[in-house]
Amino acid sequence: MSVAPRLSMRGVAKRFGATQALGGVDLEVAPGEIHALVGENGAGKSTLLKVLAGVVAPDAGTLAIDGRPYVPRGPLDARAAGLAMIHQELALAPHLSVAENLFLGCEPRRGPLVDGARLREQARAALARVGRGELDPDTRLGLLAPADRQRVEIARALAHEARVLVLDEPTSSLAREDVEALLRNLVELAARGVSVVYVSHVFEELFALGGRYTVLRDGVSVARGALAETDPDRLVAAMVGREVGALYPRRPARPGEVVLALRELGGERLPERATLELRRGEVLGLAGLVGAGRTELLRAIFGLDPVVRGEVRVLAHAGARTPAERWRSGAGFLSEDRKGEGLALGRSLAENLLLPVLGRHARGGFTTPARLEHAAEAWLARAGVRACGPAQTARELSGGNQQKVALARLFAAQCDVLLLDEPTRGVDVGAKAELYAAIDHLAREEGKAVLVVSSYLPELLGLADRIAVMARGVLAPARPVQELDEERLLSAMTGQGGA
Repeated sequence: MSVAPRLSMRGVAKRFGATQALGGVDLEVAPGEIHALVGENGAGKSTLLKVLAGVVAPDAGTLAIDGRPYVPRGPLDARAAGLAMIHQELALAPHLSVAENLFLGCEPRRGPLVDGARLREQARAALARVGRGELDPDTRLGLLAPADRQRVEIARALAHEARVLVLDEPTSSLAREDVEALLRNLVELAARGVSVVYVSHVFEELFALGGRYTVLRDGVSVARGALAETDPDRLVAAMVGREVGALYPRRPARPGEVVLALRELGGERLPERATLELRRGEVLGLAGLVGAGRTELLRAIFGLDPVVRGEVRVLAHAGARTPAERWRSGAGFLSEDRKGEGLALGRSLAENLLLPVLGRHARGGFTTPARLEHAAEAWLARAGVRACGPAQTARELSGGNQQKVALARLFAAQCDVLLLDEPTRGVDVGAKAELYAAIDHLAREEGKAVLVVSSYLPELLGLADRIAVMARGVLAPARPVQELDEERLLSAMTGQGGA
């Protein structure tokens, strides 16, 4: 590095009991640099971010900001030193105004009272730094779109003179145009001297931002360099320690009988109208903008949301059914809301994995933790879950490993119809390759039917046999993937043409 680093980490190590989470991490970030931090789920990224934020103290190693020793004893120390963490789940108060969120705890005062005029003036200045100077500071934060809430979080960090921004999977809940706006904003901030540490599994974002990278594997920094001098294949190989084959191993489909049929299906609000057929042995992708009704369609099929008109048949069952009935009949659902709906975070991995099929592992109507844990071991291994064992709670896992557990539940239930809503959100590239191979195997070798929603168009184009586009609540007819590309899909998603 030709200039003195803004942020420096040397030999950082951390152990939790018998688990070595970090075994010696070196990281340097220059002033005004966007630095990508990548690694598989379980590689140590989450622990490293907790060390940076002052949430946990390292067992060994040194940290420095602008050449001064950095030993944070908590998030407040980190903020005082000029480091701000932007988490995937934003740390904001939705019931307060934008201005109140920006300066919560340090509001400008006139005597004992908050100086409202100066608060709004300072809020406008902070919002202008992230390209949203026109946003009304008095707007209640909960009314804003996710992208604007994220900008408020970044503006709050800059208002407190943050010199290092650490963003952890910042685009996981953003629409495509919001992602592009965020990336532009980060480039502008870096040009003004702010250093950015960017954690993401989406390589397109990393290469669009440029700069340098550090790869973590098994708690150790194993590779670093300039993104302009590498490519996705070499990054993946460094992350997983081996060459990864074709990311999308799609083999020719041999569609069988129809196992899911919708005719003019409508919900209370969304979807407006949906007609489709899904056959055994095929993967059908659903594309659409955020809010188009894709998630609502899957929820209506599975019985989580009411069906108010139209027809639905899943396997041998016509008409609406409860989720419990869907599980029993052989249909499984993966929610996009992993923490809110997908997992019981305080329960064991075995309980989470086998919850829909507990009866299969009971004797005389009863089961035991030991019996569940024994049954879960093979499914956890098949899904590549990194954990201490099936007795560990879901809350203790990284986000990506939590997602693997949620997916493994459908495998363990041996579902014939899999309804997958954003199945690879928060999952690293190596794990994505394993997941794609598993879906391909389920469809081609086991004759399962897969309906998958994804906001990542290359994923749909690489994984699906056919793709249907939903726009403004209306589902268009599915077309063979060979007839589609990103441009055609985007055109249909935005209502500019049919896909």
